[in-house]
Amino acid sequence: MSDKKLSFHPSLAVNNIKNHITVELSMDNDQYTLWSALFLNHAKSNRVLHHLITPKFGGPKPHVTDAEKEQWETLDATVFQWIYETVITDLLETIIEAESTAKECWERVCDIFQDNQHSCSITLEQEFSHTSMADFANALAYCQRLKTLANQLKNVGSPINNT
Repeated sequence: MSDKKLSFHPSLAVNNIKNHITVELSMDNDQYTLWSALFLNHAKSNRVLHHLITPKFGGPKPHVTDAEKEQWETLDATVFQWIYETVITDLLETIIEAESTAKECWERVCDIFQDNQHSCSITLEQEFSHTSMADFANALAYCQRLKTLANQLKNVGSPINNT
């Protein structure tokens, strides 16, 4: 069977991922949920979501030709680069691993932000409940701190209710 020429894939037209995913993920921020939502949406819109997560309704067909295998590897490397370009250097050094797939890298990032959720939520809930307005220069700074803690709690699966 001869390799046929494959059509140009839309993900290869993304010149600067930071134009699409404007959040830079770091170990100490509360942006994981936002970052991952933006990232998954971008991957879906560029038809490479299967490089990050297993599809609910069947995966892509196996590579039949050398050209299809090469295209899959190129797309996987592209998704890999998107991840690398949207995280800070310290996190990059933690998740980078030679000879792995974009999906494996994605799972490493998820593990970092979703491990120890219970102990993290207990610590954050305690900090949230003991935050005092007297410790802040004004009401805006106080509210911003509570919002940050609420976002961090949401990220670990323990959202604060409005009551």
